[in-house]
Amino acid sequence: MNKSKVAQSKILIIYTGGTIGMITDLETGALKPFDFNQITEEVPELKKIPYQLETLFFKEPIDSSNVEPETWLKIAGLIEENYCKYDGFVILHGSDTMAYSASALSFMLRNLDKPVVFTGSQLPIGVIRTDGKENLVTAIEIAGAKLNGKPIVPEVSVYFEYKLYRGNRTTKLNAEHFEAFESFDYPNLANAGINIDYNFGKILKPTNKPLQVYRNFNQNVAVLTLFPGITQGFVRHFFNAPDLKGVVLHTFGSGNALSRKWFLDELLRAIRNDIILFNVTQCKKGEVIQGRYETSKGLGKIGVVSGRDITLEAAVTKMMVVLGEQTETGKIKSALTQVFCGEMK
Repeated sequence: MNKSKVAQSKILIIYTGGTIGMITDLETGALKPFDFNQITEEVPELKKIPYQLETLFFKEPIDSSNVEPETWLKIAGLIEENYCKYDGFVILHGSDTMAYSASALSFMLRNLDKPVVFTGSQLPIGVIRTDGKENLVTAIEIAGAKLNGKPIVPEVSVYFEYKLYRGNRTTKLNAEHFEAFESFDYPNLANAGINIDYNFGKILKPTNKPLQVYRNFNQNVAVLTLFPGITQGFVRHFFNAPDLKGVVLHTFGSGNALSRKWFLDELLRAIRNDIILFNVTQCKKGEVIQGRYETSKGLGKIGVVSGRDITLEAAVTKMMVVLGEQTETGKIKSALTQVFCGEMK
């Protein structure tokens, strides 16, 4: 859909599923996906954007609760296929697992030098009070924004309710308000008001290298969330899961865990069975500092990897990617500590 004879940018919108793509069926009153080929009928504001807009959509929209690595591979494949044709990409996605998908794509799309902006909505686009129209319009503006001929935000991001976040720093915070997301340990990449104010110093710089898409995932990953009263039997049973390769250890405070001998023994047994342990705090803000307190000293000593200030969503997807790329324990641990695309300090 060419919206301007002299377009500034060419943007590909990819609809994967989610609330934003729903309208009300006038006969049944039920919500149903609308035809994205007719997107300007639902969002006439798009006609005023001086970009060339084209759309692709999954034939069978995916509820975000059903998203899995195959979905990420499909999105990444569409971006790779069309990478040279477009200046930026907008991914329409359900909000529940958007932070996981944005994190996964950030690790998959190496040397990315074009914007990939995830967005969605809390209310369907066909509802009068929808937040979907503003989210979509501004996400497109950001995806096509350039300065001196170069994309302003050449990384994977999430735009929601007037704020642009780094994708792998984002967490869904609220299921009821339009401000559904937050980036607790990294500043916003942009804030949208009368103008879109970009935080240039916090945006990743392009590498000027060819795009590489990493497709290997190892899904034999789990999250062990600690809580007062957790038992040895449960922990031992957890680590005996078949084919388990990596565990995000969801700890208290600055990476603290039980200092009970039985707990450290179970962790050590898992490590000796070549299970990688990645320490991530349950706190929304702050970071893991192993050894700050007595209750985390033992973790570093036995070989638990510190996730510093990485989010749970980024930790899970990063571990899947790293385990898919590496098989040697030392290389896996080393890769987890490296910063790939601004996902942690």
